[in-house]
Amino acid sequence: MKLKVISGISLILAVLFFSCQTEKELEFSRYYTAGSVIYQNKCQNCHGINGQGLLALMPPLTDSIYLKTNKGNLACYIKFGIKLKVTIGTKQFEDTMPANDFAPIDIAEVLTYVTNSFGNKMGTITSERVADDLKVCK
Repeated sequence: MKLKVISGISLILAVLFFSCQTEKELEFSRYYTAGSVIYQNKCQNCHGINGQGLLALMPPLTDSIYLKTNKGNLACYIKFGIKLKVTIGTKQFEDTMPANDFAPIDIAEVLTYVTNSFGNKMGTITSERVADDLKVCK
């Protein structure tokens, strides 16, 4: 009987928690969760489970200053790859990141995950923002 009461209260609290979230919070949650799956399947091999990178070969994703400074280019890096020197902190990385055939929504989701994980807090990056950024890739 006690278990049923506790389960019922837990269910009510869960419903209240999710119903109290704003649309913006729900959108962030959807992007972040989907981005986590994409990251695990496509990015984690090189950038690491905690975004720490791979020694001197693959750059870490833990430098929020780099991510904020290059926010408008991040979608381009994912879609078209990188073939340039990247300096993060005091380290230079010259390896090539391959292009990915991701849709703008996939890029937005993985960017929302990366830019809000590993010590980063940059909010939702929408598919509309990614589409706009992809139009001006250099």
